[in-house]
Amino acid sequence: MRGLKVLGALLLLGALLLIGIRLGWLPVAAAWNPWAPLDVQAKPNLLTRFKLARLRDDPQLCDEVLARSGLRTSRQPDSRGDVACPLSNTLRVQGGAVALSSSFLASCPLAVAFALYELHGLQPAAQAVYGQRVARVDHLGSFACRNMYSREKGARSQHASANALDIAGFRLSDGRSISVLQDWPKDSSEGRFLRLARDGACDAFNVVLGPDYNSAHRNHFHLDVGPWWVCR
Repeated sequence: MRGLKVLGALLLLGALLLIGIRLGWLPVAAAWNPWAPLDVQAKPNLLTRFKLARLRDDPQLCDEVLARSGLRTSRQPDSRGDVACPLSNTLRVQGGAVALSSSFLASCPLAVAFALYELHGLQPAAQAVYGQRVARVDHLGSFACRNMYSREKGARSQHASANALDIAGFRLSDGRSISVLQDWPKDSSEGRFLRLARDGACDAFNVVLGPDYNSAHRNHFHLDVGPWWVCR
């Protein structure tokens, strides 16, 4: 009984603290304020996923965050509600500090997660291994109206809502290309970089799947902002 009372008191205290922060009575740094807009320039922390989720249904907040992200994006019209895979609050990502093999469609959380990854995961990995930047990301696409693993029946893939991106490789500033398919198995600088790049994605995306997960991902990293947390 005493334990329940202590737990209840802690929950009440936590609720009062959140209310105080929400109303501005308790000033805290923006990075630790759940209702402050996500700052892409700040390192991801325990609130990053919550702040990314807030962007899903708030185009105005999405635009505010993207304006400081460094990404070049263009808003896409919402789909009709009667299509198989309707999209809303969706953008076309055209690149930024890092170039893309082609533009891709993205939900707002996916676009912002990509910006976080490029700044805090991908480029630090390249600097650690090669002492230079990644100049281009090669990808296999994002939006695809299909079920998981293209099965006839089953749950929709996160690609069906533009919540996922498949990355196949990278090009460094000196022109060197690194391929997930060819270089992941190697005990080399390329293999080390790819593992750091995969691990660094786990701070920005909810799900990160690579060649260690299964053979379907032998040639790419699957990165998504869906409801599950997996990093393999």
